[in-house]
Amino acid sequence: MKLRTIRSAGTVVLALTVTACGLGSESGGTGEKIVIGIKFDQPGLGLKTSDGYAGFDVDVATYVAKKLGYSEDDIVWKEAPSAQRENLIKSGDVRFVVATYSINEKRLKEVDFAGPYFLTHQDLLVRGDEVSITKVEDLNSRKLCSVTGSTSARNVKEKLAPKAGLQEFGGYSECLKGLEDKKVDAVTTDAAILAGYASQQQHWGKFKLVGLSLSDENYGIGLKKGDAELKGKINKALGEMVSDGTWRKLVSKHFSLSSYKSEPAPAIQD
Repeated sequence: MKLRTIRSAGTVVLALTVTACGLGSESGGTGEKIVIGIKFDQPGLGLKTSDGYAGFDVDVATYVAKKLGYSEDDIVWKEAPSAQRENLIKSGDVRFVVATYSINEKRLKEVDFAGPYFLTHQDLLVRGDEVSITKVEDLNSRKLCSVTGSTSARNVKEKLAPKAGLQEFGGYSECLKGLEDKKVDAVTTDAAILAGYASQQQHWGKFKLVGLSLSDENYGIGLKKGDAELKGKINKALGEMVSDGTWRKLVSKHFSLSSYKSEPAPAIQD
């Protein structure tokens, strides 16, 4: 905080100015808060529920925050839709983002990443009794579903199975409904996201992952570009999460109810 002088009507007043606590933080009744961006609509990863927030990314973020000195009560969760993640970080609305945030060259021009903390691949989700789709080429002349503007869907349509009939909906829940009702034959996005939906109780046994690796998606923790100190602290926390066994426990907790088999923890990049 600092003092500044105000001159008004011949009167000199010393005013106290309080500076911000830092990026993505705010003062609260119990002490300093930390604002973290997550997804609110991805089962198994980041989901807002009537009881709070749940998912692998939520637990990773909570672990990291604790290592940074924040209790669970100190965390303020903020929704971070895919299209808004960079802006939330650059504006300082969040301290960091843990939201199925794949590290790539385009994003690295705008933000920095700690991690990666998770490796997944683009895959296909099909009905549990489906036996005719075992490779991406089998989608030719079949109906494929993904969300509007999805790079995963375009990857299949333009490169891997150009004769696939692509249907785009506003959300993956709509795609799963179409898959269940046999209006589409497969849904595509990151395997971890698909596994989260398949693990929901209402979907048990209805769907299965094909088990393809159509791309490599390294999930990282997004933070403001140039914040080397915070990046170093988060990377240290992620390393401890793997070495103390927490990472494996979280993977089992959130993905064991689907056919998804996760990769080992990826090597953290400096």
